[in-house]
Amino acid sequence: MTTLLILLCVVLVAIVAVQIGKVTELAASVRGEKESEKESNDWNGKFFLVFGALFLAFVLITPKYYMSQMLWYGPNKSASAHGGTIDHLFNVTLVFTGIVFFLTHIALFWFSYKYRADENRKAYFMPHDNRLEIIWTVIPAVVMTFLVVSGLDAWNTVMADVAENEDFMEIEATGQQFAWSIRYPGADNKIGTKNWKLINGVNPLGQDWTDTKNLDDFQVDEIVLPVGKKIRVRITSKDVLHNFYLPHFRVKMDAIPGLPTYFIFTPIMTTDQYRQQLKNSPDWNTPFDEAEPTGKKRWEAFEYELACAELCGKGHYSMRKLVKIVTQEEYDAWAKTQKSWYNENIKGKAEDPFKATTGVAADSLAALQFSGIVEKAIADPKSDIIQLDHVNFETGSNKLVASSKFQLDALVAVLAKHPTMTIEVEGHTDNKGDANANLTLSQKRSDAVRNYLVSKKVAASKMKSMGYGSAKPLDVADTDEARSKNRRTEFKILTR
Repeated sequence: MTTLLILLCVVLVAIVAVQIGKVTELAASVRGEKESEKESNDWNGKFFLVFGALFLAFVLITPKYYMSQMLWYGPNKSASAHGGTIDHLFNVTLVFTGIVFFLTHIALFWFSYKYRADENRKAYFMPHDNRLEIIWTVIPAVVMTFLVVSGLDAWNTVMADVAENEDFMEIEATGQQFAWSIRYPGADNKIGTKNWKLINGVNPLGQDWTDTKNLDDFQVDEIVLPVGKKIRVRITSKDVLHNFYLPHFRVKMDAIPGLPTYFIFTPIMTTDQYRQQLKNSPDWNTPFDEAEPTGKKRWEAFEYELACAELCGKGHYSMRKLVKIVTQEEYDAWAKTQKSWYNENIKGKAEDPFKATTGVAADSLAALQFSGIVEKAIADPKSDIIQLDHVNFETGSNKLVASSKFQLDALVAVLAKHPTMTIEVEGHTDNKGDANANLTLSQKRSDAVRNYLVSKKVAASKMKSMGYGSAKPLDVADTDEARSKNRRTEFKILTR
């Protein structure tokens, strides 16, 4: 019915236009063709002036009206370190192109009026003007040179890769119709290798499980990143062309099948901080859901988002993921709750290359995670005690069980990597039994760890051992669970 009404309206408009033309022809024949043509030219010239004024006013008013919704202006400032460079480049470009836009359009509409047809005016033929040629060649060339050089400088700044030994975090985004798969490195801070031939129902990214870097990688439903941390996003695609787009961070890069790309950015505002910025805008204090006028305001419901900025198919609109920027402490707490894809979906199953020696694989994974934890503690002056949660002893003895060597070997590697680092190995027991006996046992166990490290060529001067018995419990509750926590071996970083 709606289509029929639209067609009828179009037909009626056409009929009216034809009838107006006939009336105009009839009036022209009555009044005279020249007089009618002169009147028509005058009216068209005036209409051009009015239309030009209204058009330019519209161009100025609409950005002001929509400023709170637009990127680069209003409260939607960049939330990344490099975003200010891009915004500045857009502003500079807008100034130059805006001047040309207004001058040419004013000239267009004014000339349409001023030089409307007039039988009393003669045309002036000007075949060539050197000065004019120089002006409209040199000025655009100078402006374009300035814009291109500024653009190249911004490009080199924004697209620079991370330097060797630079502190950064890498994640991976894989596009497919119609979703993003986001992969994080585990405690080793390294993303494992992939092979598209390995993609199947339980291994959607084609991770190579023989690469131990893959064992602690985990996948997430939403992107969580720490504020102030340089992020390198490795971008790939499984099928067609997609585009990794984080509008509030001024991040936009194609995801190309068979050709990995990347983007580097540093978030400078948490989600909560950005909301507070939006809170100051009246337009963002309207209800988020008009059906619930007393519900959340728009600024309260704001979330950063990842979108696909490529028309990749009918389901393109659904390629949206939430992005949360949080403090480092909040990120660390969140990361600890994530489970590796290997542990949750591969371990012990047909795809597990370590199936016959699952215990060895598990201990290897623990060693990898431990290495990452130690590196973070070294970088953080507030962290100085690390628990050796995979170092165990035979019951009532100071003899190390075989599985302890993986974590201790990881500690050996860390100590070799940091030659100035010194540690104190600490032994702890629960409060069951004689206190003096527990103290003696804890000292023997800490000595056993130190002796193992010395046997692996770690200088004895880098370490000392100390047994504390039950003097430093983690949990004072009188339960088996609490006592299990208190029986532990740790090391304390004395110098980094």
